Amino acid sequence: MERTIAAVKGFEILDSRGNPTIRVRLSLSSGLTVSASVPSGASTGENEASEKRDGDPRRYGGKGVLQAVAAVNDTIGPAIIGMDAARQVDIDQRMIELDGTPNKSGLGANAILGVSMAACRAAAEAAGLPLYAYLGGTTARRLPMPMMNVLNGGKHADSGVDFQEFMIVPVGAPSFSEALRFGAETFHALKVLLAQKGYATGLGDEGGFAPHLSDNEQPCTLLLEAIKAAGFEPGRDIAIALDPAASSFFASESYRLSNGKSSLSSEQLTAFYEIWLGRYPIVSLEDGLAENDWAGFQHQTARLGGRVQIVGDDIYVTNTKFIRRGIAENTTNAVLIKLNQIGTVTETIAAVELCRQAGWSFVVSHRSGETEDPFIADFAVAMGGGQIKCGSLSRSERIAKYNRLLEIEQDLGPAALFSNPFADRA
Repeated sequence: MERTIAAVKGFEILDSRGNPTIRVRLSLSSGLTVSASVPSGASTGENEASEKRDGDPRRYGGKGVLQAVAAVNDTIGPAIIGMDAARQVDIDQRMIELDGTPNKSGLGANAILGVSMAACRAAAEAAGLPLYAYLGGTTARRLPMPMMNVLNGGKHADSGVDFQEFMIVPVGAPSFSEALRFGAETFHALKVLLAQKGYATGLGDEGGFAPHLSDNEQPCTLLLEAIKAAGFEPGRDIAIALDPAASSFFASESYRLSNGKSSLSSEQLTAFYEIWLGRYPIVSLEDGLAENDWAGFQHQTARLGGRVQIVGDDIYVTNTKFIRRGIAENTTNAVLIKLNQIGTVTETIAAVELCRQAGWSFVVSHRSGETEDPFIADFAVAMGGGQIKCGSLSRSERIAKYNRLLEIEQDLGPAALFSNPFADRA
């Protein structure tokens, strides 16, 4: 099928928080038309690629993206029309050159990523391949272990809990579809449990419950109760993953936990987590320290990395420059991968390849402000890392990713692979 890009059009849509984001429609000369939608984060690293917002208080409180839309329609589109959609590296590099800034603040990472994803999707459809097979090759078949954020705190909820994400990980499930069932049944058991205890069952940004709790540890005890109430065994069937997003409670060179009225050093906070590792079946700890606490992360990985996956998100922002430093300094042993942190498909794949070369794990991740676009589901299978964060077991923008993974599992049939990526730490 003809793969020449014939038309590119951006327009403003709303994300899962009701804030504007950008959708790009891209057409090939064959008449094939696809679209891609760009997510947005709330807990963002200071070195992330810069999304472009209008700043006009008369529209969406200044969060409009008409400037990003204009960048697509007036600058990027004319520059890539006529290019081969399958030349992903060339398209992405052309946009980076057009932008001309180190953080994509010229055109906006949201504008650039929308076009990058749309071109990738168009090339896959033109080739007659599902996106995961186009990106990962015809041998791509590993379904990712989901980390399901069922209790929200931090910047994702007004819950009084400092830590941002308390996730369940169905490590004992034999397949992705069963993993999803394990998670959904535990999610519903948790809702019943919260109601019985008199807590609110409203939802946070990522679809998890956001009750107002007394301290940071209570979510862990609630998860253990919910796992058991759903008929599963903590640790064997379902484990726990944490994303404290520690940058959000780091100030004046210390970590300030509001519930405990504590002010902790890096070493003290790592010792705090170590106590939790002895109490709860925790398999992954993401952003347990602030984004610039490189020495603290190095200490944490040396102390805890043999027992738990230490994931860097804000410290790396899917940028090979920072990931290389992390590898050289043994800062963590895993990286969170987010397309919109870096802004192009090509650069995101480069970050994954760097993790592979180092023998590090990586986790493909959504953002708190999501759309129905399931691109990351295919991307996770294509990259073969075996881990994904999509959010909770509610809200259609989260479920869209899980349902796409179910479709991929069905398409692969007996060839589908699914395994526990934490088995070597059991």
